[in-house]
Amino acid sequence: MAYNLLKGKKGIIFGALDANSIAWKTAERVHEEGGTFVLTNAPIAMRMGQINELAEKTGSQIIPADATSTEDLDKLVSQAMEILGGKIDFVLHSIGMSINVRKGRHYTDENYEFTHKGWDVSALSFHRVMQSLFKADAMNEWGSIVALTYMAAQRSFPDYNDMADNKAYLESVARSFGYFFGKEKKVRVNTISQSPTPTTAGQGVKGFDGFISYAEQMSPLGNATALECADYTLTLFSDLTKKVTMQNLFHDGGFSNTGVSQEVMEKFV
Repeated sequence: MAYNLLKGKKGIIFGALDANSIAWKTAERVHEEGGTFVLTNAPIAMRMGQINELAEKTGSQIIPADATSTEDLDKLVSQAMEILGGKIDFVLHSIGMSINVRKGRHYTDENYEFTHKGWDVSALSFHRVMQSLFKADAMNEWGSIVALTYMAAQRSFPDYNDMADNKAYLESVARSFGYFFGKEKKVRVNTISQSPTPTTAGQGVKGFDGFISYAEQMSPLGNATALECADYTLTLFSDLTKKVTMQNLFHDGGFSNTGVSQEVMEKFV
C-alpha cells in the first residue's frame, strides 16, 4: 500500500546491485511513494548487476560514480540536481566491501592494502558523499541522509572481519557530520543497523547461513527483510521524522536487546 509519503521529493540512491539489495528495494518503494531519484554505483558494480532494469522500472537515470573519488561525487551531485531540477531531499548510502573477507584473510592476518581499500569504499565514502553535498549546498532543508550499517560495529562477530571496523567508523561519521548538517542546513543524518540480510554482499560473509538462522531464533520478531528495511528507510526520508538525526537505529526484530531467547536456550538443555 502506498501513502504518497515522498510525493515531490527528489534524491540519490547509492548501491543498487540486484533485486536482493536493500538499495534496490528502497528504490522501488521510493518510486511507489511518489519520489524521484537518480541511481548511482561504481562502474564495476554496474557491470556486475542489473541496475538498468531498475532504472527502466522506476523511470530513473543512472550516473556512474566511484564513491572513493571526490571528483566523481562532486560531478554526481551536480548532475543529479540538473536531472532532478533542483536540490535534493534524500540520499541512501548502501555501499560496503571487504577485500579481506573476499580473499578469506582472517582478522588477525589482514592485508592492510585490502583493509584501506575496504575502509575507503565502505566508510570514508559516507563522509565524501556528505562533504560533496554540503559544499554544493545540494540538500533541501529537512532533507534526510541514511546509511546502512550492522551491529558488528558494537559487538564482536568474528567472521564479519574488518567490516565491523568500517561500520563503526561509518556510524561515527553519521554523528559527527550529522551535527554540522543539522546545525547549518537543517538536514538529518542517520544510520540503520539492519538484521543480517541475504544480499549479495551479506552472503559473502563466512558462515552467513548459520548466523542468519541464529539471529532469526534470537529475535522476538524475527529478522527484518530487505523490503522491511526499505520501508523503514522511507519513514526516515519522509517528513514524519523531521527531528530524528545523528541516530543509529536498530532494525533487527529486537535482536540487539535480547540477551538470549528461549529457542536458543533449549539447544543447550
